[in-house]
Amino acid sequence: MNAMMIGGASVRRDDVGRFCLNDLHQAAGGAKRHQPGDWQRLKQTEELVAELANSGDSRIYPVHSVAGRYGGSYVVRELVYAYAMWISASFSLQVIRAYDALAAGTRAPDPMQALTDPATLRALLLTYSEKAEILEARVQYQEPQVRALLRLTQADGAFNISTAAKMLQVQPRQLFAWLSEHGWIYRRAGSKNWLAYQNRLQQGVLTHKACMQRREGEPDRVHEQVLVTAKGLSRLAESIDRDQMTWAQADAATALQLAKEVA
Repeated sequence: MNAMMIGGASVRRDDVGRFCLNDLHQAAGGAKRHQPGDWQRLKQTEELVAELANSGDSRIYPVHSVAGRYGGSYVVRELVYAYAMWISASFSLQVIRAYDALAAGTRAPDPMQALTDPATLRALLLTYSEKAEILEARVQYQEPQVRALLRLTQADGAFNISTAAKMLQVQPRQLFAWLSEHGWIYRRAGSKNWLAYQNRLQQGVLTHKACMQRREGEPDRVHEQVLVTAKGLSRLAESIDRDQMTWAQADAATALQLAKEVA
């Protein structure tokens, strides 16, 4: 059962909805002169309890004491108000507002009232229709992207970063910059060749390929080229800024064709 909050303090409730006086005492500051036991021994309190017992719900006694370390005295709402007023008018106002907030938050809407109210029913149906249209449009827009990404994830082979950029519908320089900024690739000092970070190789999103570099009058050189795997393409499509990832039917077809050509 929901507790009542007063100035950040929680007031417990028992299984029939009565409130803990001890928690109310702490919420009010815990002053010794405001001990719940002292208030309960007052003649006017005893008379109020007797009146509530005679006129209220016979199944719920106004006061119930629970023994133990986490026990205390639990009382019905009318006694909560009376105890709060005994402490101060200011605390009484806090309690009334806290109870109103609790009641408003736990009050369940009446479904039959919604069904019998034409305005409410019309608004509910309109909201449902709008949401259905939005979801349908979103599915249609994302379908080619999902199909293309699924195909790329299942494809064999790996692609150089320029080809990967074409598949992702971004500029190659943008993809190089993004990979560098997000810890996918790096350059050694004094080198122009990009290398993959070891953790990206272990994740299977990047791989290296040995390439032969030939220049006239110079000995052949072997260097490693970074390639993006099919798994890496799928990961990139989910990670890169969506503003740069606009997929239409034609884009998806182009991506699939590129995948066939370079696989």
